[in-house]
Amino acid sequence: MNYTRFLKPLLFCACGLFLLTSCKSQPAQSKQPLEVMTFNIRLDAPSDSANNWKYRKDDVCKMITYYQPDLLGMQEVCHNQMEDLKQGLPQYTAIGVGRDDGKEAGEYCPVFFNTARFTLVDSGNFALSEHPDSIGVRGWDASYNRIATWVILQEKSNGKKLAFFNTHLDNDGVVARKEGIQLVLNKIKELAPGMPAFVTGDFNCNLGEDPLKVLEAGGMKNASEKAAITYGPSWSFHDFFRLPLEERVLLDYIFVTDEAKVDRYRVVQDTPDNVCLSDHFPVLVNLTIDENGK
Repeated sequence: MNYTRFLKPLLFCACGLFLLTSCKSQPAQSKQPLEVMTFNIRLDAPSDSANNWKYRKDDVCKMITYYQPDLLGMQEVCHNQMEDLKQGLPQYTAIGVGRDDGKEAGEYCPVFFNTARFTLVDSGNFALSEHPDSIGVRGWDASYNRIATWVILQEKSNGKKLAFFNTHLDNDGVVARKEGIQLVLNKIKELAPGMPAFVTGDFNCNLGEDPLKVLEAGGMKNASEKAAITYGPSWSFHDFFRLPLEERVLLDYIFVTDEAKVDRYRVVQDTPDNVCLSDHFPVLVNLTIDENGK
């Protein structure tokens, strides 16, 4: 008897079941990895001489293009630097304003996001002060005006939303750092309740200090402590490598809500030939968002 005609349908069914099982085991779209970076690029200061922005800007854009973060928060960005970054990073949408007038004066804390991946739902800026709607006002004991920029984004692939906040806390004001980050946390709860949220920035503080404690008490996690794998130095600020190793500190942070599973955390040490990208190293994390995230 010729069994071939009986075996073929059975093999076809078996292959179909295998493919169906394989498809079910594949990660959902919401599990697509997300790369998040924070980077203090150092303002454009003539006194920096050989480390001036004009010598660094092309390599900064190349580094960002190489790592391709989906979400990027930057600090100390002057208006001319903002324009250079927009031109050098056309794959991103840039959101932000100057901290002195809410327009172009003073340093920005801009957010850049991957235009191909996300749609902008909402965005805004607020001052880190007792009067958050009045940009250009110093808060508490701060030495400088400080600002935060935020966006709410929607994934084009699955419609999921997330919130991204970026800031630069004061270098002198202890109260301003604590109250400023509390304000950021309050704004997350007000503007993005229930959403996966990320906070990036130069917090001008070390591990164990108040700004980090405030975020942790508010339910957010330090990506460096939540990551399955960490790599790179334990510090991010080096002052164009002028600081001795023992004086270098971690000032730059990425905090995430519980929906984020942080797979990798890295302080990026890249130094192109004869170029220092900044007086800070960028910090980069790779994560996924739980499929139940809104």
